Parts: sequence; structure tokens; C-alpha cells
Amino acid sequence: MKAIVQDNYGEAGVLRLEDIDKPVPGASEVLIRVRAAGVEQGVWHLMTGLPYLARAAGSGLSRPKDRVRGREVAGQVEAVGPDVTQFRPGDEVFGTCGGSFAEFACAREDKLALKPANLSFEQAAAVPISGVTALQGLRDSGNVQPGQKVLVIGAGGGVGSFAVQLAKAFGAEVTGLCSAGKADLVRSLGAGDVIDYTREDVVDGARRYDLILDTAGNRPLSKLRRALTPRGTLVIVGGEGGGRWLGGFDRALRAPLLSLFVSQKLRGLISLERQADLRVLAELIEAGKVVPAIGKVFPLGEAPDAIRYMRGGGAHGKVVVTV
Repeated sequence: MKAIVQDNYGEAGVLRLEDIDKPVPGASEVLIRVRAAGVEQGVWHLMTGLPYLARAAGSGLSRPKDRVRGREVAGQVEAVGPDVTQFRPGDEVFGTCGGSFAEFACAREDKLALKPANLSFEQAAAVPISGVTALQGLRDSGNVQPGQKVLVIGAGGGVGSFAVQLAKAFGAEVTGLCSAGKADLVRSLGAGDVIDYTREDVVDGARRYDLILDTAGNRPLSKLRRALTPRGTLVIVGGEGGGRWLGGFDRALRAPLLSLFVSQKLRGLISLERQADLRVLAELIEAGKVVPAIGKVFPLGEAPDAIRYMRGGGAHGKVVVTV
């Protein structure tokens, strides 16, 4: 089968399209004929091995532990292991796995759910990590409530585009922070107010929010707190920029410590890949409350370009690779 592989850490130039053996599912695994795969920041971190914290977490110290890139997947079940009970060949599924930039990939049964019938494979592939991250950030870490004022920083990106829709679905008043070029998208997703970060300083204290979900940038915690109500909640999703050891993740590490000494709740999100959350998102999607925003689609052989495009910050919503 064809797959996007790498043998050394580096930028997108280390990736290449290669013929490799088709994987064999384990006892509790599902073999998926991949139709589409989402592109998210985690792919870049695993590709580059940056920050070094990612290597210490198990991606491989000197070279990638797993050669095939890609994590978000949507496709059809080709075969199942002997212990699999929820799926059978022919089922259309979406979820997370290792190595989704390939014609076939194996995923654990508990990392998959049936694909919403009203989504294409491309749309479904955009959901698993970005959608679940937004859901957990708002619901689990942020405890979002109806009527609250919610600010989504990075509202036009992969996680942010889901967060805007989910916050609205939960009954919140949503403000999206993004570039001017993404304002129409963010407004169409349900944001009642859209702020261009190049023209306004959203953390100058002029406006206060009950919940801030920060999915982009590296604004200091001290400045983000200015935009929170006295007992508001800040949830930091991921981290970009910073040094090679911790990258931008240092804010997420420091936030809970600072939270011990202030009235505001400051949290760094560690997103977990859970089947139950995929099902929650599927229900919201089938009800028409959430629609994946796809910025651009690339064929499998152009996966390196897809990653470059995603990292460039110009994507409106999610970037997807088709197989």
C-alpha cells in the first residue's frame, strides 16, 4: 500500500510517499480502508520531534517511533480483530489511529465511532482530534454554561472552528478572535462578535469573559487574565512558539500552578481520545448543530504540502488529505 513515511525528524521535506506492507489488525483493532485523514498540529509535532517534550512523551528520542504520519481518520472497515464487537467490514467509521496518511490503517476499537451519515469522509476526517479537543476544552475543563460570555482565540482554525459552534450549541454568547480574512467564516459558524486580532487588543481589560479558550498564539497568562471575569476560566489548548524543549506548552504547565493563588481558574488542556466524545460530536453533527469547516483538501501524495499549508496559518478551518 502507499503511505507517507519518514525515518528522521525534520520539516515536511523529510516525508515521502512509499509502498509499504499493509498493516494487520490486532485482537482489539480495526483495519480501515482510509478515505480521508485530517491534518492537525499534532502531526507537525510528531514529524519534527518538537518540542523535545514530545519525544520524551514517547514519540521516539532520536527518530520517529512510528514511520507513518497522520492521526485523524475516516474510512471503511476492511477487517476486524477477533475481539472486536462494535464494528464489522463495510462500516463507515471515523476516529483516531496511528498512520492515517496511508491507504490502510489500524485503529483501536475504542478510538472509533460510526461516521455521521450526513458527513462526507473528508468532513468526518476533520472531526476526531480537533472536535474532541474543543469539546473537552469547553465542557470538561471550561464547564461552559448557558448565557456565559465565551472568547475563542484562534476561532478560524481547526480547534477554534469547532469551539465556536460547540459554545453556541451549549447556549453561550460567543466572541471569536481571528484574522480579518477569517471573519466571515467565524461569523457563519455562530460567533455573535468577531474581533480582528491585528486591529484590537482583546486582552487589554476593556472586555471581560467568563471563559476563554485559547487555541492559538502565545499571549502571557498575565494578559489573558485581564480579559477574564474575577472568577472566570482560562483553558489553554496546546502550545506554539517558545523554545525547543517546551515550545509553547510552558503556559499550559504554569497555568494550574498560578491558579492555586488566584480566584480565576487557569487550566492547560490534555485532550484524551475517547469514543464517548466522538459519539457526542456525531449526535451534534447529525442534529445540524456542528458542521466541520474544511479549508483545503490535498491528495495523499501532497501531504507534505498540506502540513506546510496548515502551519502557515492561512487555512479557514481544517486541512484534510484524501486517499
